[in-house]
Amino acid sequence: KVQDLDDNGARVAELQAAEKAARESYEAAAARLGAARKKAAGKLDKAVARELKPLKLDKAKFLTSVEDLAEDAWGPDGRDQVAFLVATNPGSPPGPLGKISSGGELARFTLALKAVLAEADQVPTLVFDEVDADVGGAVAAAVGERLAGLAGAAQGLGVTHSPQGAAKGKHHWL
Repeated sequence: KVQDLDDNGARVAELQAAEKAARESYEAAAARLGAARKKAAGKLDKAVARELKPLKLDKAKFLTSVEDLAEDAWGPDGRDQVAFLVATNPGSPPGPLGKISSGGELARFTLALKAVLAEADQVPTLVFDEVDADVGGAVAAAVGERLAGLAGAAQGLGVTHSPQGAAKGKHHWL
């Protein structure tokens, strides 16, 4: 017991060194992850922008924000926070996707995101539940066209009340 007490200072130094090494390793990995996220964000923004025009959102802007978190918020997912921002009116500042977008815009932004992400991660089936909500006319037809295009690469299942969207489907269930 006396020996353990006498050696306690060495154990504390050993633990401090291990903590320092773990922190340096975490910070290096988190920095690599953050850099990869920022690089991917630029590619995602460009890819989503290409999807917006056919969905009648050609004046909208989509931005992926990668912001540093306060140290007390760091965790297993890194030390930054990713958010999707949009500006739906020219000249307006971007804001959070869920707060800025109307129901119809949100559905179309979601479709654009799913379309881009489906290219990166091949999934066998894409499911869309009223992705054409709160839109009609030419916009609903544009959404139907995009859904039909996606179905060429994967099986698509869409729930809709829109005749313009449903008309683009190959099989229908009532």
